[in-house]
Amino acid sequence: MHKSPSGSTLGPGGLDLTQAFFKPITNAAPPSPTKRHNKISVIGAGNVGMAIAQTILTQDLTEELVLVDTNADKLRGEMLDLQHAAAFLPRTKIHASVDYSVTVGSDICIVTAGARQIAGESRLNLLQRNLKLFRGIIPLLVRFSPDTILLIVSNPVDVLTYVAWKLSGFPSNRVIGSGTNLDSSRFRFLIADHLDVNAQDVQAYIVGEHGDSSVALWSSISIGGVPVLSFLENQQIAYEKETLENIHKTVIDSAYEVIKLKGYTSWAIGYSVANLARSILRDQRKIHPVSVLAKGFYGIDGEVFLSLPAQLGRGGILGVTNVHLNEEETQRLRDSAKTILEVQSQLGI
Repeated sequence: MHKSPSGSTLGPGGLDLTQAFFKPITNAAPPSPTKRHNKISVIGAGNVGMAIAQTILTQDLTEELVLVDTNADKLRGEMLDLQHAAAFLPRTKIHASVDYSVTVGSDICIVTAGARQIAGESRLNLLQRNLKLFRGIIPLLVRFSPDTILLIVSNPVDVLTYVAWKLSGFPSNRVIGSGTNLDSSRFRFLIADHLDVNAQDVQAYIVGEHGDSSVALWSSISIGGVPVLSFLENQQIAYEKETLENIHKTVIDSAYEVIKLKGYTSWAIGYSVANLARSILRDQRKIHPVSVLAKGFYGIDGEVFLSLPAQLGRGGILGVTNVHLNEEETQRLRDSAKTILEVQSQLGI
């Protein structure tokens, strides 16, 4: 295991003082073989990658955190900056390298690396550049961590999750896209704000594409266990569908607004991805709307990744929740799948 340059070499000639500082326990048993040592690797040390890394550290999710990027100077600077906070954080070994061998034995590999869209560039051209990037990243992660779970955050996340699945050769349960987990959080916040309740008491999902063709599942929204639309209808309380559509539109536009105001999104996606990592590593079996292989669900035939409410645990995707969708929602979900499939068909993978 790598040590930072300042690690336990304070003696003359770089003498390792660890053994001198502590007296060993007589007849001590070796560490339990059942002890679990978690390791997370974050690929890409940009704004999103570092927000994820910082959130993982503060939430004490792993014993070892690895950062990988192509910019060696920025990478070392980010590593040192995080290491210098050691006195204020749970003990975590932090490593950084441009060499993917540092990721060996990772439980989760979080991929945030991706090409940025150039002004006037088509979405397809951007995708082709990201495909080339992923051809260099995914096989190396698979080589050094063949049992890892790939968690894709790079956009467009649904298509790139499909690309990662194809390039990795992994079973689909071990390739997950961050999908609409954050969209659904924004959705819950807006509904909670509208009704003046706590967002944690709102059960609501955005599914489908992480993008303009996403689908708001209004028919299954509940507040404190009470189905909202059914309650309004039973109480003969009128509501306008336009109001619901405006809330959904605000969810779609939220990321664009943040990017316009501050130049990028970071903190919310940091919390969202750390939340997914927690559910996986601690086998919490929580339901998250994440990008999964949707073939066979809701009449979707093609090999397409899009977000559905899925149960997450140590095995990755444990199952997809059988949420009831009305006819309109089902059709919109299928349309969302077609949108993604049309883009995928042009990739040649």
